Amino acid sequence: MEGNQGRYILVGIIAFVVGWAIGLFLFGWVIWPVEYSGAKPHDLTESHKEIYLVAMADLYAYQGNQERMQETFSDWPEADQEICKLYSDTADSDEALRLDALARVLNGDGCEAVAATPDGDEAGGGRGSLGYIALICGLLAILAVVVVAILVVWQRRGSGAPDEPPPDYGAVEGETPYVEEAAIEQQVTPLARFQTTYSRGHDTYDESFSIENAEGDFLGECGVGLSESLGADVPRNVTAFEVWLFDKNDIRTVTKVVMSDHAFFDEAIKAKLAPKGDPVLARPNETIVLETATLIVNASVTELEYGTGALPPQSFFERFTVELSAWNKEGEFDEPDVQERVDDMLDF
Repeated sequence: MEGNQGRYILVGIIAFVVGWAIGLFLFGWVIWPVEYSGAKPHDLTESHKEIYLVAMADLYAYQGNQERMQETFSDWPEADQEICKLYSDTADSDEALRLDALARVLNGDGCEAVAATPDGDEAGGGRGSLGYIALICGLLAILAVVVVAILVVWQRRGSGAPDEPPPDYGAVEGETPYVEEAAIEQQVTPLARFQTTYSRGHDTYDESFSIENAEGDFLGECGVGLSESLGADVPRNVTAFEVWLFDKNDIRTVTKVVMSDHAFFDEAIKAKLAPKGDPVLARPNETIVLETATLIVNASVTELEYGTGALPPQSFFERFTVELSAWNKEGEFDEPDVQERVDDMLDF
């Protein structure tokens, strides 16, 4: 239903744009173009301007009424330049005298003292024509871009799959655990929750916890330990921890290295710790997900405090607390054939 509504909106937009273009360019410029009325002499085309100016020169030569001529050309300041241009171009000496006399009425000097200049209206007209052409090209380009964008959006929306709600992974004590999208889409059963805290000076810190099901069967282990320190000071300046998960039904132990801000953005330290596990920046309230064949552990950083001293800021931990929540993926899991899995890894 929502897809159809989106298509109706797009069709409406396309119809509006096409109708606007037809109305502007076809009707406004071709079929019913704008017509001007009440134009002044300087609004005439070049050929009509010449006819008008010659007629005014003839009228002045006949009547000799300067006031009338000055009033006629009062709103045309460049009229004397137009007249003098005709004066310089005409081959009729009598007509040239009449034009010069008319120019003298307007500027007091006649055409002898006025240099003929390029026709401002003609140049302006040329610029105006180029401006109109540029305007039309610009509008057509905008129209083309809009139409193409609408068609691309329409095509993507038409081919896109509808959004699906995320799977429900259950809850522990009224809370919904965080699970990465990579987790399998099946519900899991809460198993246990552990909390461990490191304080600076605990240089042998290495906590591990057994994961068991309701019947007491051993499923695996998870834990947190020291990974890297800065310098050789005592107590140690711990800059990274290892959070790990072991699954008895999986041949691998998943490890993520939780690093201080300094270590995470130091390429040398990051490269040194890369073989130990995926790097993760330590942040308050950050949830780190570890997943194996049958288990999921959410490691939530509930407390984080950096130490201060001669080392770079935010480079080593003063206090670090992690809450580990263990989850079991529902379903029947037989003991795997370890040798078969090893062979598969070697073939890969």
